[in-house]
Amino acid sequence: MAKKSMVLRDEKRAKLVRRYAKKRQALKEVIASPKSRPEDKQAAQEKLQSLPRDSSPSRMRSRCSITGRSRGYYQKFGLSRTKLRELTLEGNIPGMRKASW
Repeated sequence: MAKKSMVLRDEKRAKLVRRYAKKRQALKEVIASPKSRPEDKQAAQEKLQSLPRDSSPSRMRSRCSITGRSRGYYQKFGLSRTKLRELTLEGNIPGMRKASW
């Protein structure tokens, strides 16, 4: 089980990402647009850098929905490798079974 503080920190980051998503997208469009003047691009870059650091989606960490573990995470299932294995052996994940050959 992951530390509760780490899980809560990631939840706080996710909330910040959702809150600033539109503003970040608008600023990035101004920066990427070839029609924008250099002064506008510079101003947009400064505004983007002044936003909270944790509002960037790349700072979020994928975590297991059951344990909160961040390592060995399978995005397709939303689980860590350990819980995925346990649930597979119990037969709770349709279509998956332990490999044997």
